[in-house]
Amino acid sequence: MMRRLGQNLLSGYSLLFFVFLYLPIGLIFVYSFNGNPLNMMIWGGFSLDWYRSIFGMANSLADNVQYIESTDQLLGSLRTSLSVALITALISTVIGTLTALALARFRFRLQGFYRMLLFMPMMMPDVVLGISLLIFFVNIGIPLGKVSIIIGHCSFLVSYVFIVVSARLAGMDTRLEEASADLGANPWYTFRRITLPMILPGVIGGALLSFIISMDDLVITYFISGVDSTTLPVYIYGMIRRGIKPEINAIATLLILASLLIAAVGLYLRNRQPAALKAEDSHGS
Repeated sequence: MMRRLGQNLLSGYSLLFFVFLYLPIGLIFVYSFNGNPLNMMIWGGFSLDWYRSIFGMANSLADNVQYIESTDQLLGSLRTSLSVALITALISTVIGTLTALALARFRFRLQGFYRMLLFMPMMMPDVVLGISLLIFFVNIGIPLGKVSIIIGHCSFLVSYVFIVVSARLAGMDTRLEEASADLGANPWYTFRRITLPMILPGVIGGALLSFIISMDDLVITYFISGVDSTTLPVYIYGMIRRGIKPEINAIATLLILASLLIAAVGLYLRNRQPAALKAEDSHGS
């Protein structure tokens, strides 16, 4: 009886936890279809007009009450976020992957200290990191803009890629690399034909993770972005400061769906078993 009571309490606690966690997100999704143009907290019927207004399409509800400042500004901030996220993901993936390989395959002095430094950007508060990056850019003369955002995002996203790729390397069988070397392959050929295919799911997963974090970042970007380099989260934050508007729910819903899709693909690729291991398992069986 006590065991059953404990299971019921644990199940109830888990249910309340997920309700508390996902109910606000669910409300954003529901109210993004609210047809009330004056008060988004009062349901006025189902409508897709707020999604139409985001993309500059004609709608019926916002003809007399125009909320969104400029569709061109919104799309411009989206293009800025996409370009910054793509460049940041590419740079962070290359640096993070090479760093993970170096720490996994070589032994050197202060290796543990160096590994600890790689975890610091993730543990540091975003406000502190944003202020420190702002002071750094101002002192060395780098103008605030797209370049400063890319550098700032890379400063902490390298750590995320490093962790994802390191986890992949930890489960990798090094005997395959040793066998390749014994057969006369040079280090570059072994990396290209053995190591990289086996860690590729982790590399792609780290790239997707860094991409979505860069797309969603607000606090650090707010400090180091210039006037002409407004990203989508900063643009949404500016809209909220002038009042909660119906388009914000629609934009937030689209961001959530895109984030979930990219995160799901990243997790799938990260946990995917490489073809080499599948062939080895089938051969062993």
